[in-house]
Amino acid sequence: MKIETQLRDDHQMTLVVNMEPAQLESAKRRAARRLSERRAVPGFRPGKAPYEMVLRTFGEGVVLEEAVDLLLDEIYPKALEEAKLEPAAPGRLEKVEGLEQGEPVFTFAVPLAPKVELGDYRSVRVPYEWKEPTEEEVEKAIQDMRMMSARTETVTRPVEKGDFVLIDLKGVKAKAAEGEAPLIERANMPVFVRPEPKEDEWPYSGFAHELIGAAPGETKTFTHKFPKDHPDETLKGQTVKFEATVRMVRGTILPELNDEFARQIGPFESLQALRETLKADLAARSKAEYDDEFFEKVLEAMKAGAVIKYAPQTLEEEVEQVVKDFKSRLAAQNMDLETYLKTQQMDQEKFMQEVVRPIAIKRLERSLLLDEISRAEKIEIGEEELKSSLNDLLYEMSGDEEMQKYLTGKAKMPKRLSEALTLESASRAYVRQTLKRLKLIATGNAPAQTEEAQPAADADKAAAQEKPARSRKRAPKASAGEKPAEAETGGGSANEADSPA
Repeated sequence: MKIETQLRDDHQMTLVVNMEPAQLESAKRRAARRLSERRAVPGFRPGKAPYEMVLRTFGEGVVLEEAVDLLLDEIYPKALEEAKLEPAAPGRLEKVEGLEQGEPVFTFAVPLAPKVELGDYRSVRVPYEWKEPTEEEVEKAIQDMRMMSARTETVTRPVEKGDFVLIDLKGVKAKAAEGEAPLIERANMPVFVRPEPKEDEWPYSGFAHELIGAAPGETKTFTHKFPKDHPDETLKGQTVKFEATVRMVRGTILPELNDEFARQIGPFESLQALRETLKADLAARSKAEYDDEFFEKVLEAMKAGAVIKYAPQTLEEEVEQVVKDFKSRLAAQNMDLETYLKTQQMDQEKFMQEVVRPIAIKRLERSLLLDEISRAEKIEIGEEELKSSLNDLLYEMSGDEEMQKYLTGKAKMPKRLSEALTLESASRAYVRQTLKRLKLIATGNAPAQTEEAQPAADADKAAAQEKPARSRKRAPKASAGEKPAEAETGGGSANEADSPA
């Protein structure tokens, strides 16, 4: 058996295996015996028919096809071992040649395991500038909570901030022709006059504030020019003259800001306790949002200096996982993918190309980058951190009815689920530790790497790759009569992708 390899641009290896005539002949005889065991040959017991009789009974083509199947099962794993290849997914048989001449040549496409060259990632610098919420932000949050607990009553005074207003609205072009239909016309339209305008306010940000000062029964007139890129085709680039007639004003009655208010909001003994809890919650959410943006910048900067290679099959695995996750989130909202696509006026192909694929590429590359940095930095996690990570995961899942049975001891947790939770919690712990190290690196506070660190990291990487899944060494079946173009449509199933960061 002679083997030739050639690296492709898409991180796959072309593997060409040349067989000796004797190997094909031996495979044909074994194939004939197997055929005679499964299918009756007149006058002979199963498996006892002579080779020539099997050929006459089933035909040369059938025997040859069976022989090719036998050879594929045998030569592909041997060829991978001899060529020292560790595939990332099952290989694909692209073509078979030379069968008529008795010297078969098999050509495989072998997807290689992803490879990451980090570059000088330790030189990346991104300042970490998160700040605690200000007292003004805490006060605004308190006022928002007062607004949520407020009651309303009908008033006869002019509109003020915080009021709920019922209006009749008409909007026409500023230079509309006589008899031209209004662009906007609504009766009994409810409007909340927020203290601060919202970006997504309809029909434009700041509209509700135009009503301030108008008394019930009064009509207020004002104009607004919509931008040329406005999403509403009828309003795009138009200067619109609005007439808003106030039908009713309901004023907001805010509760007193005292300890009693705090006790009504939740388990707080005093207004000060509510403030402290609220400030801590604001800080946690603010820090989480800032960290997301911070690590986004750090990873993008490190990725810019890295070389990340992976086969198309590896990306397709991630694409499948993104779709699976997306469907799961939709299901939690009692919606399926088909309904969602209709609401977005998007077909399946556009969804895959414009939404799913970019997300999959980003997730995959970041996951590979984090994994490689974790190895290079020799990230380790202790037993206590593993326990903490597992407890956090179980807490997240405690709302699930099925999980409640396991957590309360009413049912025994299946071994497979227990192992999956352990792996997931370990993965999260590694990611957290790696992100902590990234923060130290980006801010210039990381400890210096020792000379032993990189060789050890390389050894860890080699150890991780020592046990490839057995299924990765299997080639897809292809009949002896297949043409190259037909054989190219074959392929093994994809393996599950690593969890993205």
